[in-house]
Amino acid sequence: ARLMELDAVREAVVLAVEGASGQQLVGYVVPRDSVAPDDLREHLKHALKAHLPDYMIPAQWVWLEQMPLSPNGKLERKALPKPDASQLQREYVAPQSELQQRIADIWQHVLGCEQVGLADSFFELGGHSLLATQVIVRLREQLGLEIPLKELFIADDLAAFSASVAAVQQHSQPVEDELAKSLAALKRLSAEELEKLIS
Repeated sequence: ARLMELDAVREAVVLAVEGASGQQLVGYVVPRDSVAPDDLREHLKHALKAHLPDYMIPAQWVWLEQMPLSPNGKLERKALPKPDASQLQREYVAPQSELQQRIADIWQHVLGCEQVGLADSFFELGGHSLLATQVIVRLREQLGLEIPLKELFIADDLAAFSASVAAVQQHSQPVEDELAKSLAALKRLSAEELEKLIS
């Protein structure tokens, strides 16, 4: 319904389609004017984000000249083309840091993608809340970091999410460093000094 309210859209329907990582939303759109697909996709996503949560915004878009209709004038859903998986990823920008690469590896495993670049969006690649939870669990297991689930919803492309993880990592580092220094200092103490310290 929100799509039909937009000036750029003549007709539209959103369907849940089975993808590699489970069901994902696909937006089928008949544009009002001839606009470059990338520009139109960004315009529609931006307009929808003002009213809808990320998980309700289509992960993929299919542009049509007209909707396929049955003889009685109803939408022929089975005649709608399958979305092209190659549309999901943007121009590939390789991860730059070790942290970005580790997060990219986790996304690839969870989403079933061959490669994930810095500009790729977790939700556009087919991610949803259950898969987002898996990412958070793997980060905890591999990096020992407690990342709030909402971070992946706020910063959903690899570059932005990696920056959020790096910030959490930086905040937890001083505590770990202090603990390591304290333990090292305790190890250097003699038995007598330890006795005095305890008493």
